[in-house]
Amino acid sequence: MTSSTSHPGPGSPRTPDRSPFFDNAKFLLIVLVALGHSWEAVITPDTPGLRALHNLVYCFHMPAFILLSGYFSRSFTARPDQIRRLLGGVLLPYLIFETIYSLVYHWVRGTELAITPTSPTYLCWFLIALFVWRITTPIWHAVRHALPIAVVVSLAAGTTAVSGELALCRVLMFLPWFVLGLRLRPEHFARLRTRAVRVIALPVFAGAFALAYWLSPNPSDEWLSSDADTAVLQVSLVRYLLLKVALFAVTALLVAAFLALVPGRRTWITGFGAVTLYPYLLHGLLVRIAEHYGFFRTVRAAGTAGQLMLSALVVAVVVLLSTKPVRAVVRPLVEPRFPKWLLPRTPTPAPVTVPTAAAAAECEKSLVR
Repeated sequence: MTSSTSHPGPGSPRTPDRSPFFDNAKFLLIVLVALGHSWEAVITPDTPGLRALHNLVYCFHMPAFILLSGYFSRSFTARPDQIRRLLGGVLLPYLIFETIYSLVYHWVRGTELAITPTSPTYLCWFLIALFVWRITTPIWHAVRHALPIAVVVSLAAGTTAVSGELALCRVLMFLPWFVLGLRLRPEHFARLRTRAVRVIALPVFAGAFALAYWLSPNPSDEWLSSDADTAVLQVSLVRYLLLKVALFAVTALLVAAFLALVPGRRTWITGFGAVTLYPYLLHGLLVRIAEHYGFFRTVRAAGTAGQLMLSALVVAVVVLLSTKPVRAVVRPLVEPRFPKWLLPRTPTPAPVTVPTAAAAAECEKSLVR
């Protein structure tokens, strides 16, 4: 997710290879994120098609987002200016919206009012995860075989009881997609833009949907959201590793197919792709409020027509939340200014004394001695 500034990701360095393709991809992905959260509220045992579509989307939409986040973090070297952008563009919005979501949950769900920044609420996990991934970028640049190491870390995270603090389980399990993004170059994306790959992409999605429909209601949300270990999933170690590797392969195929189908030219959605942090952070509030007032019960009662209308409404809301008027109102929350009092004082440069010719000659004599 990105802010409205010209750099491609919150807290990320500016990159010269930004193109309409990436903005188009990010907008389409944020639409899928919002659709997925909305569909969750209307899925029932009587909606196997919607469940299959939900599982298909959840299999690749966050890995694709994380991959692009890694790609645009390639030049992150932890310079002071980059750290300040990371703090102001990721950590501060996380703290602000973690507070907002805690208040909303207390209102709509009656949960205890407790603001706990170390335990991300709902979709805020992505911001704290992005902060951790990006701050560790120099490490992944410094080691050999970074991607295989990240895969091992991800698999190991599911075999142990990882703490839920700071979304650590998701941080570790989704890590390979971020590291893969760090390793990608423009020419890798260009290979996906060929006509041959695009022709294959549609059958890939059709086959994946058929598989998801056949498996429905499996796999469970715990498998797709990458926040559960073998104990929670109630599977053996061998079964977990085999299914996780298979899921990696399917996800990689779907991410590639999605990127192959993304338009490469500038379209009406391109501008919205530069501000996806706004609809990402705001749509979750609307989902929880709509849930509180029984909106999704009405949608479920309307059957297939209700599902279609909900999907169209969600797309319209994502567009609305990306518009300039909305961004102008909520910009202090989504893109807060970095506190000036945290900026280091610029030391006064010492006066430069130009030595006279006589002093220079005396210095030269002393060195010769």
